[in-house]
Amino acid sequence: MNRRVRLALGGAVGLVVVLGLFLTSPAAFLSRLSWVAANPLLFAAVLLVVSVVRPFLAWPTTLLAVAAGYAYGLAVGLPFALLLMTVTALPPFLLARRARGTGRMTTVSEQFVERTGDFRSVAASRFLPAPSDVVSVAAGVANVSLVPFLLGTAVGELPWAIAGVFLGSSLDGLSGLSADSLASVVDVRLVAAVALVGLVVLAGPLYRHVTSQET
Repeated sequence: MNRRVRLALGGAVGLVVVLGLFLTSPAAFLSRLSWVAANPLLFAAVLLVVSVVRPFLAWPTTLLAVAAGYAYGLAVGLPFALLLMTVTALPPFLLARRARGTGRMTTVSEQFVERTGDFRSVAASRFLPAPSDVVSVAAGVANVSLVPFLLGTAVGELPWAIAGVFLGSSLDGLSGLSADSLASVVDVRLVAAVALVGLVVLAGPLYRHVTSQET
């Protein structure tokens, strides 16, 4: 591990520790963030920093969309939320791609992505109700190229970004949010509909992948 990687990891760990001292939950973070929203540039900078360290805190990605919607509304909040949700997918993806080995899981993942396509596999996987970081790690293990990963993430996170931004833009403040309300940002019917689209998109490549493993 070279010096730059050690410094980057050390800085990330330091940020996580500092944030952990003051923030006990995503809801607590949002309640403390309300006062920053009066300064749009500072608010954007804070959200960008949080998007980088969020994977290490295991917070939901919709937190970023809710905050963006609250501060900037639908028109500006949606593209900014997509940017944040794409940026926050990078740390687990890059770390997984750097640490990937040569075992069977890596081989199977690469074969599946080869049949499905980099962009298609990432976008469709994010339609499924799976944790965002799990999808990012899987893409890293499969050695998905960076640009298709970014584009696939932006497309795949779009439904969840819309839901989060819509909720955020309708709020009068962030202090009243709870962990339960954050968890229920996305309607179950939306989850089912988007997941069905993801399954349809992946059905053909997944079937070919499974049958090829059996032969």
